[in-house]
Amino acid sequence: MSRPQLTPGPDHPITITAARELIIVTVAGRRIADTREALTLKEAAYPAVQYIPRKDVDMTQLQRTSHQTYCPYKGECAYYSIPAGGERSINAVWTYEAPYAPVSAIREFLAVYPDRVDAIEVGIKD
Repeated sequence: MSRPQLTPGPDHPITITAARELIIVTVAGRRIADTREALTLKEAAYPAVQYIPRKDVDMTQLQRTSHQTYCPYKGECAYYSIPAGGERSINAVWTYEAPYAPVSAIREFLAVYPDRVDAIEVGIKD
C-alpha cells in the first residue's frame, strides 16, 4: 500500500534554516549532542524543531528502536531511545533517513523531544 506524499506549500509551509546558535542536549547529566550546525525546521503552525547533525550526536548513547511513523511531507521516520534517561527517554530522538526532496536538508540529522530529555539549551555561551 503506497503512502501519500505531499509537497509543502502555502497551506502547509515548511522552511529549513541554519540555527546559527550553540545547541546542547543533556540527559541524566550526559551531553548527548553539542552543535553549532543545527537546522531549524518550521512546519505550518507546529513549534519549530532543531535538527542536529548526526556527526554532532553521541550515537553511543542512543539505542535504535522498532518504532516508526510517517509524515506525508517528510517521509518515513525512525526513532532512538536514550537508555540513560529511563522510561521518559524512550523514542526521544527521531530522524528521517530518506526524507522527501523538499526537506532533503534534514537527511543525516536528528531531532529530540524536549520533554523526553533534561534540557535542550539553545543559544547558550560556550
